[in-house]
Amino acid sequence: MTDAELNTALYKKMFAEQEQFKDWLLTQPPEKILERSYEYSVREDFLLALEYDDLTRGQAAALLASPTPLDDLFHTYDATEMHHMEEVWSCLESLAEHRKAEQAVQEERLNISCKEAIEGAIDGNYKENSLDAKAAAQEVLDQFGPERVQTVLAATVQDKDWDARFSRENKAWAQTVPMPLAVDGANRRSRWLVDSHPGLVNLFVDQVRDLVREREKEKPSVIQQLRQEPTSGKTKAAPPKKREPER
Repeated sequence: MTDAELNTALYKKMFAEQEQFKDWLLTQPPEKILERSYEYSVREDFLLALEYDDLTRGQAAALLASPTPLDDLFHTYDATEMHHMEEVWSCLESLAEHRKAEQAVQEERLNISCKEAIEGAIDGNYKENSLDAKAAAQEVLDQFGPERVQTVLAATVQDKDWDARFSRENKAWAQTVPMPLAVDGANRRSRWLVDSHPGLVNLFVDQVRDLVREREKEKPSVIQQLRQEPTSGKTKAAPPKKREPER
């Protein structure tokens, strides 16, 4: 047999072996099919590799002599594969970092929009030297939610801690509000600090804190939430993490 004929004969033998494995696999329960799907995929890759490349005459003849060359190849690969999970983890970390950066940028944009909304609400509710702080605060809270509004306001107060027009109570409160991490290591909080008159911002902060406290009081307690949760339709718990993937 020529080199090409040996490679063709090996390919046909491995193809028939794979077809037999597939026929058996399709008779198995779904759980077993999922368990062996990795094996099926790797065996398909070996067939694809042999379809596009040729072994030497001696190599092809050596594999052809085996009753189950494809099965032998899979178990050899499975035993020697050392970098696959490292590559999987690297991909996981890379995508997570990319999405983390995207989310940080989006959060910064929303904080800037919230800052602009606060300034607009203060301007729109300031009439005849008087600020309708409750209406202004309610307007922004409804649009952006208490967490973001408080973050933007606390950052503003922290940045102007020297300004006596902010009350000591609001300065102390601002220090308790956690700040988001900087984007790409750069501190861009200055882009979402409220630029309105400090005295008006202080009144706005007072009202936001009051409204948030009122909302917290209206929330059901943990016991009430547990009593309201349905008892049927339990979700199957995820299995514990494994250090090594099952093959």
